[in-house]
Amino acid sequence: MSNTKFSPVIGLEVHIELSTKSKMFCACPASHFGVKPNTHVCPVCMGLPGALPFANREAIDSTVKFGLAFGCTIALVSKFDRKNYFYPDLPKGYQISQYDLPFCTNGEWLMTNGQRINITRIHLEEDTGKLVHTTLNNKKVSLVDYNRSGVPLMELVTEPDFDSAEQVDEFLKDIQLTARYLGISNADMEKGSMRLEANISVAVTHSTTLRAGSLLPDYKVELKNINSFKFVQKAIQFEIDRQIQILESVEVPDQETRGYNENTGKTFTQRSKEEAHDYRYFPEPDIPPIRLENIHFELPELPNQKRERYKSFGLTSHYIEVLVSDIKRAEYFEQAVDLAKEHQITVKDLAGIMVNQNLDKDYPEPAGLVRKLIELTKKEFASDSQVQTAIQETISEHTRAVQDYKAGNNNVIGFLIGQVQKKLEGRGEPKLIQSLLMKNFQKG
Repeated sequence: MSNTKFSPVIGLEVHIELSTKSKMFCACPASHFGVKPNTHVCPVCMGLPGALPFANREAIDSTVKFGLAFGCTIALVSKFDRKNYFYPDLPKGYQISQYDLPFCTNGEWLMTNGQRINITRIHLEEDTGKLVHTTLNNKKVSLVDYNRSGVPLMELVTEPDFDSAEQVDEFLKDIQLTARYLGISNADMEKGSMRLEANISVAVTHSTTLRAGSLLPDYKVELKNINSFKFVQKAIQFEIDRQIQILESVEVPDQETRGYNENTGKTFTQRSKEEAHDYRYFPEPDIPPIRLENIHFELPELPNQKRERYKSFGLTSHYIEVLVSDIKRAEYFEQAVDLAKEHQITVKDLAGIMVNQNLDKDYPEPAGLVRKLIELTKKEFASDSQVQTAIQETISEHTRAVQDYKAGNNNVIGFLIGQVQKKLEGRGEPKLIQSLLMKNFQKG
């Protein structure tokens, strides 16, 4: 197998909880993190007989904004569908989702290296409840908290355009930033408001003339339970290595759903992978089709656009990433830039003091930081009399240089100014030194 090449093929499903006040199909509060279990529930999100859902307009608007940020085509007519499966955290026995008419399709995203990532679709659904595994009366039990059930959940699906764990990590961080820049979600993985499912397979080619990964494998493994940026690369890389090891033994990995154990750093089998028809999708009968009209949203400057603008400032890529990664800090920086212009403080100096010294953390208002920077850069120049004294001493000590200047060698003036500055320990104002030197020469 000397000519065999293994090329990872990775597609992503990214779930983001939207920051709406109420749930997707009822009036219950959408907040659930740290809330007493089963207190934000009602007959609708609990799926009780006779309860009728109604769509959350703000959640739909947020999804459309997110789609526009990725250059998606927005469906003028869309609908919700029932995704049927049974699990304890799904009280209705089905999930209201979208199947064949999602709100957003055919988008794209450019990575920092210029690689294009194709977005298949962005659709909207309701989140499930949360299983809590604990011990009661010396028995291991699983409890269900339905506070999360029915919270608006947006799902972005990509084409299998990734070939490394590092690319996935970079993309996810941009997804998170975009959601935050749009103000539609905090997208905090550690709190569960952003979750990743990665579909991973490894393409095999047996010739150096074929591009590795040009043929898609006939299997894929769905990797779940990745809920921290800390473990994204580790989980995906372990699964890639596991599949390559199987392929090297001339076998094919099983098509299945696997989880990731953060303690062992390994993936593990959960269940066989379902196909779409296993869910028996059909249109949600209690919610009529959604018609979108007069779609006019003014999007803010997005992360990639901000990166390009900061490049025009002459900032390094490190400075740019630090500033762009925190939208509030980026806004603070730009306000400070506007104030600093009046005091001839360069953008690079301002960025440097924020990134390298974190001085902005000590000043809630940009004006305070600018004042501090003025103090740090301000020099107390020597007085006119001190400059005059230094010039007299310099002329007396360097008579040959003075004679050369008077003979027409204008280059000597720089040397003389330097000698004066040396006596003043750098506190001389250059223009004043040159002016007083000329007056002394005219007198002589």
